[in-house]
Amino acid sequence: MIEVTNLCFKYERGSKHSLNGIDLKIGEGEVILVLGPSGSGKSTLALTFNGLIPHSFPGEMSGMVHVCGMESFKTPVYELTQKVGIVFQDPEAQFVSMNVEDEIVFALENLCYPPEKMEERLVEALSKVDMLDYRYRDVYSLSGGEKQKILLAALMAIRPSILIFDEPTANLDPMGTLEFFETVKSLKETDKHTIILIEHKLDDLIHIIDRVVVIGKEGTKLVEGTPSEVFGEHAAMLIQEGIWMPQTALLANKLKENDINSCDVPLNIKEACEYLKNLKLHPENSKNGYSGVVSNDNLNPALEVRYLSFSYDKNKIIENFSLKVAKGDFLAIVGANGAGKTTLAKHLVNIIRPSHGKVFIEGKDVLDIPTKDLSHKIGYVFQNPEHQFIKNTVEEQLTFGLELNGLSPGEIESWLDSTLERFRIKPYAKMSPYMLSHGQKRLLSVATMLTLGQDILILDEPTFGQDLKSSRELLALLDSLNQEGKTIIIITHDMTLVAKHAKNVVVMNAGKAIYSGSAHELFKNEEILEKARLTPPPLLKLSSCLSKYDENWKGLSTPEEFVNALKSANTLNSQEGSK
Repeated sequence: MIEVTNLCFKYERGSKHSLNGIDLKIGEGEVILVLGPSGSGKSTLALTFNGLIPHSFPGEMSGMVHVCGMESFKTPVYELTQKVGIVFQDPEAQFVSMNVEDEIVFALENLCYPPEKMEERLVEALSKVDMLDYRYRDVYSLSGGEKQKILLAALMAIRPSILIFDEPTANLDPMGTLEFFETVKSLKETDKHTIILIEHKLDDLIHIIDRVVVIGKEGTKLVEGTPSEVFGEHAAMLIQEGIWMPQTALLANKLKENDINSCDVPLNIKEACEYLKNLKLHPENSKNGYSGVVSNDNLNPALEVRYLSFSYDKNKIIENFSLKVAKGDFLAIVGANGAGKTTLAKHLVNIIRPSHGKVFIEGKDVLDIPTKDLSHKIGYVFQNPEHQFIKNTVEEQLTFGLELNGLSPGEIESWLDSTLERFRIKPYAKMSPYMLSHGQKRLLSVATMLTLGQDILILDEPTFGQDLKSSRELLALLDSLNQEGKTIIIITHDMTLVAKHAKNVVVMNAGKAIYSGSAHELFKNEEILEKARLTPPPLLKLSSCLSKYDENWKGLSTPEEFVNALKSANTLNSQEGSK
């Protein structure tokens, strides 16, 4: 279906090759997972398959790409896109219409389908992604996850033989992610599509993958093989390169590093449970690593919301919502797509002015705080990093706020140099922010937010588009800022992040808060999880599975917690044996 031969590509203003000597063959009906660190060229490779590179994105190119027997460099895009459908990372970059119905039928109209056939495809596609009730909605009124679902539906309506999904679940809630993977599985089993996935949520996906292709940061192919081969034989290299792995594979690698019961790498919960169930833990050494909870009841909260309500086109987004966030908290706001999380965040920084209810920052009504003063108190990283870019180069974007605040050229230069190094974007200092990979754009948006040293930081999906190394570095940075006394608020669908980093969690559903408390207690509450379309982190699921054999396994959610519990238990077993 696809054959790539010695493919090299460098964008017109790029400083280095995005792809460097790629060779690849993909057969009919295969499901291929493409992995790599941020900026490695994964999306660039995908764009060569449907002809957008080189027809829409000029640059230096060599090698060959054949798709369904057609040479993609010479075949018009409109011909290739009938064979190759792609969903991008950023839904808004792909919209061509103002409402959902028009978006779904746009391609069908261009292909001259009769109206009755369009209606059939429209209903079928929207039903597959559970969005039929949104048929007449304005696409720009939808949440990020809802927008992504509409693009999935638009793609399914065309039914191309090759489907490419570039981080398709990035904006989907945990249950939406599971449902999407089930859709991919169904497409594989029933329609014989060739499917290419660029994705990092691997634990619930890995069972449908036939082959994994790993691209390195220099744009070269590092390794390819079955999931067992890639994650079993090359784990150390993947971790060093900052490439995502299934949580169970990360756990197995961590156990191997600590000389604990090495075996074949488990790729799912069932395999990992079989692997670990016969190991014994001592009760006192199975304590989970959940952070202590910061009280939300202090008299001087960093941020407070009182009885907030907001509607968009008569659709209630937030309803009678109240919240207190203590100074120094690390709060996660979670919930299903469309629950009102991003709308709430925009109220907190006065992007949306409260029409009903009040928002207070350090005891002051947000409406009474001048914009310049507010920007020094609270920083906000948007879900889409491009919405924050206002300058032509990376370094101009980073220094803009510092120049406005009167820092000297020497101070600005020193801060810029250390920040570019800290966020690993120094080679791109002279580039346009829009030419960065999505992961690099996210790092730039976070770095830009930190210029003013605000005491309250809000990040909407902070790990979206990030590789494993970048995510860990960013979260380590947020942890260190939190330890310095900064108040951190994250909006996320990543339950592993919540379990490991959040002190408190607020769960939103239909614009209301239905839970407020610790992550530990949340993950024990099946009713709340189901209502908010959430799922426990993979290793917590493993912990629950193991607890059927030994209660002492309960409550472990990270590789480090498993290792510490096993090492302590082994030590005690050795001591008791010697006695």
